[in-house]
Amino acid sequence: MNPKNERAELAADPRLGVGNVLTTLLERGTGLDTPTLTFDTEVDGHPAWHALTLAELGERVASRASALHALGVQPRDPVAVWVTDGADQVLSYLALTRLGAIPALINGRVPAEQAAEYIKRLRAVGVIADTPHWDALSAAGNTTELLADPAELGKGDPAAAPRPYRHHGNEPVVITHSSGTTGLPKAVTHSHHSLFAAIRHRLSLPKGQGLDRMLGALPSAHAATVIAVNLALANRAQLAVLSRQSGTHVLDSIESWKPQSVLGFAATWSELAGEDLSTRDLDSVRIWWNTGDCAHEAHIRKLIAVGSRESVTAQGRVHRPGSFFVDGLGSSEMGHSQFFITHTPDTKRYGRCIGKPHAFSDVAVVDDDGEKLGTGQVGQLAINAPTLSLGYWNDSVTTYRTRRDGYFLTGDLVYRDEDGYYYHVDRAVDAVDLGDGHKLYTMLCEERVLADCADVLECTVVAVPTDEGRVVTSVLLMLDPRADQDADRTAEVLAALEPHVARTVERVVVVSPDRIPLGATGKVRKFLLRKRFLDGELLGKESSARQVAA
Repeated sequence: MNPKNERAELAADPRLGVGNVLTTLLERGTGLDTPTLTFDTEVDGHPAWHALTLAELGERVASRASALHALGVQPRDPVAVWVTDGADQVLSYLALTRLGAIPALINGRVPAEQAAEYIKRLRAVGVIADTPHWDALSAAGNTTELLADPAELGKGDPAAAPRPYRHHGNEPVVITHSSGTTGLPKAVTHSHHSLFAAIRHRLSLPKGQGLDRMLGALPSAHAATVIAVNLALANRAQLAVLSRQSGTHVLDSIESWKPQSVLGFAATWSELAGEDLSTRDLDSVRIWWNTGDCAHEAHIRKLIAVGSRESVTAQGRVHRPGSFFVDGLGSSEMGHSQFFITHTPDTKRYGRCIGKPHAFSDVAVVDDDGEKLGTGQVGQLAINAPTLSLGYWNDSVTTYRTRRDGYFLTGDLVYRDEDGYYYHVDRAVDAVDLGDGHKLYTMLCEERVLADCADVLECTVVAVPTDEGRVVTSVLLMLDPRADQDADRTAEVLAALEPHVARTVERVVVVSPDRIPLGATGKVRKFLLRKRFLDGELLGKESSARQVAA
């Protein structure tokens, strides 16, 4: 097998997509003994952290496909998957797509009441759930049938599995969901080709540094994990899938498994940045690979200070201390990060810079009327790319509300500079118009506070318009445990903000992380914070509150 030729052949195969990468590789019959996926839990007698070969992975998937087929699962059946372990999410996804069914992967941390309503709206034919999740669903009034506990599916006879389903490019192949920060998560429908489009692009390029051994510190029910699994398989690379994305678990896994690259979301980088990384063995890491929301400079700088990387110089390839951080911006609906920028200890372009668009992405910045804006003008990000989802399952109203002139309206506010770099300033639902041509962008405020206030590990800014026509802003700080928890940081925080924003700040409060409501993927639920503030739960009653301005 010539790896270079195989990557080119896979890139050129129009039949290939996220529904059949595994079965296509098995049909090729090469590299059956090469390691593929590793899970942090036991799988059908294989211990945790055992690397499944391609043949072993194919057998484990076929056994589950056989069991599901015997339970009556048919092609095009939507099946909800609500489980704890990454192995159960990934193997259920692979088995259901082998049958041509449509797995609807649900983050295990979604509240049971939301999960029950979400599954009801899916009109799923059944649910794959482990005991804790099934008990929670039952208590929440779920009426959808339990198909199986994932632990039982591995007992199926792989030889009895039906032939792999033949997927077509625009067919729905997997459903993932949005973060649910503004309410019930939305069911995002991906096609066979949409989630593979960025992988196909990468297969046409030279194989990237750090791609041979990847640690997936991503929520296992997310579209990003589906992409990571198929990226690893198509590149004959190893991927370890974590069931938990907490900072300590990720660091422990890096030390024991020695990945070259780590894939994660901004919430995980925040937790890692709060650890003393100098005490950890992170030398194997060359690349931190971010997706979803763009990451904060304060967190990136701590990560790129550790690990090591290869650089090309006039003297050839040299090994240097410090790692790469690949940032961008994506979402379930976008199907893949649409931008990229690479940070090293030597780079200086930050300020929520998300980089430049990938070659496959047509990017526009538009106003409220859908008209394209020019350089330096903040507007809504609009994307037209082959990675885009088909829309929202059983929700054509929301699907068409977010599409305009061939573009998907992301809900993100961005601008482009004269060099063609894009910058993310906020979500449209969180920004506030202050009048006189001034806007308050909460995420940009958080970026500035984190960059300028060394003792602050995480920051949440919430702006609430009042009935009197004022805007009241609260700055919520989570501090380094080693810092003085009682020091007044008001002046430092206000100095980091633009004057028109600082004038709206009513309180700077040091809070415990458990006071900040988070979605299943770790995003702050600002709409819920705004509601709490409007209902009178201002956090300013705490002794650490600093009243700033009337």
